[in-house]
Amino acid sequence: MDSNKSFNQQCYDLLRQIPAGKVVTYADIAHQLGGKAYQAVGNAMAKNPDVIVVPCHRVVNSNGNIGKFALGTDKKIALLKQEGIIINTDTENAKVVNLDKQRHTFKS
Repeated sequence: MDSNKSFNQQCYDLLRQIPAGKVVTYADIAHQLGGKAYQAVGNAMAKNPDVIVVPCHRVVNSNGNIGKFALGTDKKIALLKQEGIIINTDTENAKVVNLDKQRHTFKS
């Protein structure tokens, strides 16, 4: 973790590494930052000042559920689908299909 940057900024820096067509989980980001602060990652996403340039729509729950988004869940689903992410919207909670195949792996 870079002590010169805020936790939120470190989260945003990681988000910029996620290519279109890939997703990560809140836990993935927390682990990459050396911790288990999943909820803090969620809070950082909620405070993202530039939701398109810093692609927080590419962060989903560990079980594949889409989760929340500042511009609304429907917008998040639309953005992910536009990038080629396969989402099952037939259930109560929209969910990424085959999460592991669509998941980005950070380089250490």
